[in-house]
Amino acid sequence: MRQIAIFTMGTRGDVQPYLELGRALTEAGMGVTLGTHPCWEGLVRAAGIGFAPIGPDIDIQQEAAAIRGRSKSPMTSMLKTMNFVFQIIKNASGDIYASCRDKDLIVVSHSQMGATEAEALGLPTVNVTLQTEMIAQPGRPRGPGGRAIDALIGRQMARPYNKIRKLYGLWWVSSMDEVMSPRLNLIPISRYVVQANPYWDGRNQIVGYWYHEDEGYQPPEALRAFLEAGEPPAILALGAMAFESRQEREKLDLFVRALQNAGMRAVIQGFNKSLEGYELPGTMLSCGAVPHSWLFRQGGCVIHHCGFGTSAAAMLYGAPSVPVPHVLDQFAFAQRLYELGVGVEPVRADALSEQRLTRALEQVKDQREALAGRAAALSRKMRAENGLEKAVALIQDVLENP
Repeated sequence: MRQIAIFTMGTRGDVQPYLELGRALTEAGMGVTLGTHPCWEGLVRAAGIGFAPIGPDIDIQQEAAAIRGRSKSPMTSMLKTMNFVFQIIKNASGDIYASCRDKDLIVVSHSQMGATEAEALGLPTVNVTLQTEMIAQPGRPRGPGGRAIDALIGRQMARPYNKIRKLYGLWWVSSMDEVMSPRLNLIPISRYVVQANPYWDGRNQIVGYWYHEDEGYQPPEALRAFLEAGEPPAILALGAMAFESRQEREKLDLFVRALQNAGMRAVIQGFNKSLEGYELPGTMLSCGAVPHSWLFRQGGCVIHHCGFGTSAAAMLYGAPSVPVPHVLDQFAFAQRLYELGVGVEPVRADALSEQRLTRALEQVKDQREALAGRAAALSRKMRAENGLEKAVALIQDVLENP
């Protein structure tokens, strides 16, 4: 049996795509070990996948949210968060190296975890990229100024990884493209969301989203009763963006008021700290951890931060979106949801107000039938892409034809 290791870190949304890939590879007859934070061990083992503890036992989404909450500007927040993440990756390198030793192939996640250790051991790799703007474009025409900027950005991105490479006696690299797999880079995004760039090389393959149906899920009785008591509610799911310390309570208040203004029922995920002792109106319910594959199908719309995983889930499960992007690629996903006609115009978190959010919610109500129809049609097309089936076949080809 071929043995594969996958390494990732971060929030549930960062882990979920690799969990689905690991499950599909296991079902195809391969031995899979998923290395990630100790806090996700139960999630990984429940999927029938081998687990390897990597790095500290922390909830990274709360740690990163605390950094954002203490930062004075988005740029400061981004730099501090990146430094925090890179330090975790460096500290986890010994665990990763040990987990690689008896493997035939390493799947390197979007954080590049496992690339250096696999190279040190002479093992083949397959990459996964979630942010397509990070993919090199070797054929793209660039003037001298553009090439200089690209080189500068490349060196800055590679600098923390070169520190890890030094530990194993490997040469420094000038860009992250130099550590990418020469054979295969999987892009688990739908072609309806992102199209292949003509300047990419052939190893970059868009395969479609990776997802799993939680067919046996049974919701808590309180949630079931709430859903049956009225029209489909809005689902508020801000993921890690709902953990921003001193801002969390203010943000929750704002969403509750806007939902009331729009006359909408709601199911709320996240805001765990602020909801302690918080009296929600009778038209709203806090549900805790519920699979998006089940929950999003119950709602009239989903209000979300447009993270990679949540955006994918909203589209896969046919839920109209109210996009509230906060950082980085969330803005691009928010705009794409709007362009595809499955979401209203985005409400940026840095310009969030009760009035703007109320207006967006009212637009969803007014356009509900049209939005729901387009969302259902897009869901059917995305599911037909069979992203996991394609990814497994491509990985098998790498193993069988080294």
